Amino acid sequence: MVNRSTSSFGLVGTDWQQRINWERLRKYRLNRAREAMKRHGLGALLAMYDENVRYISSTVTPGWCRLKPGLRYALLCEGAEPVLFEQGDIGIQINRHCPWIPRDNVRYAYSWIKGAVGGASRQQVKKFTNAIVEEMKKYGVDKAPLGVDFIDLNMINAFKEAEINWTDGASPMVEARAIKNEDELEAMRIVAAICDGCHTAISHFMKPGMQEHQITAFAMNFLYNIPGIEDVEDIIVSSGPNSWPNWRHFSDRIIQPGDLVIIDMAAVTWNGYKSCMYRTYCVGKKPTKEQNDFYHIAYEWLYRAIEKVKPGATTKEIAEVWPSAMETWGYKEEDQAAANLWGHGLGLAQYDTPVISRIYSLDFPVEIRPGMSFALETQHGKPLQWGVRLEEMMVVTDKGPEVTTQFPIEEITVID
Repeated sequence: MVNRSTSSFGLVGTDWQQRINWERLRKYRLNRAREAMKRHGLGALLAMYDENVRYISSTVTPGWCRLKPGLRYALLCEGAEPVLFEQGDIGIQINRHCPWIPRDNVRYAYSWIKGAVGGASRQQVKKFTNAIVEEMKKYGVDKAPLGVDFIDLNMINAFKEAEINWTDGASPMVEARAIKNEDELEAMRIVAAICDGCHTAISHFMKPGMQEHQITAFAMNFLYNIPGIEDVEDIIVSSGPNSWPNWRHFSDRIIQPGDLVIIDMAAVTWNGYKSCMYRTYCVGKKPTKEQNDFYHIAYEWLYRAIEKVKPGATTKEIAEVWPSAMETWGYKEEDQAAANLWGHGLGLAQYDTPVISRIYSLDFPVEIRPGMSFALETQHGKPLQWGVRLEEMMVVTDKGPEVTTQFPIEEITVID
């Protein structure tokens, strides 16, 4: 039997109820990063991706800074507190808002904006590298390996000149983020409850004659009115022929009576933690028998996979319950059906470990462990006519999967 979540608390702190303990969460993440560094023999770890900077420093990356490695970054040296290299003079605000980072450990970043500064890139990367070396020398780890989660040609050349022994720092951070503590798991339950609320609101709002982008706009407005929401990466609304193959976007297409519409809460981000939750709607009419039959096939694929989720099982056991891409859609390679039958970790990143697919999991299985948080999703359809997609979010406990998403999924949701 699949367990369903019932324990989500409210969104804001109170003095009368124990909710998420943010101090405990910050300490847990930092210690997990340190343990991962030690396992991989690193003297220091340089985090440039947003999720890793946040994991180490518990600071937020503003929207305009995201996906621009180098605008801000963090360095964690063995035996030391994190050093944050913040964009420009925002460090003044960091000292005000983030007392868990020693004031003297807040610096300003040296950025080259992915090469957009042209000829100045070499100058900027040299300053960037010198600052990293200075910190590593301060803590006596300048001869030890430096793990980096991002590297470009400018960095490679500068690191070579500085004789930095750099290596993979992304894998240790993926390992660290994979297992969440009780506070992170509670954050994931809250994210799921927010997505349930948004799907419910959409189910009361959506009507035939509306355009896909109007549904996206409505959902965005709903979500940004919730305390703690920092970002909504996308609200996917694919209707009619856009739903198979799943366009995974939205357009100005008019939703017609009888259209199937698949909607995803894609990376709804609450206090850093992200979602992924699809549901299928039929707008203005009841679905046909054929559409219901396809939906029930996808539903069986999903719940057979969820039944395999338990501590000690592997991603191979989950992916094996799904049919091959050739068997289902006539595709020659599994990669052609990437993300059609799919699972992926959720946390500070949209893709944490584990990732579950016949592409990877049959030959490279990953053990399912308590503390993991991920989504499983399946889809099916008739090319350029209509499609269905279903997705549940879950956390893994000692007892097995706890499904955190509650919006109805057993049947296509009919919008009269």
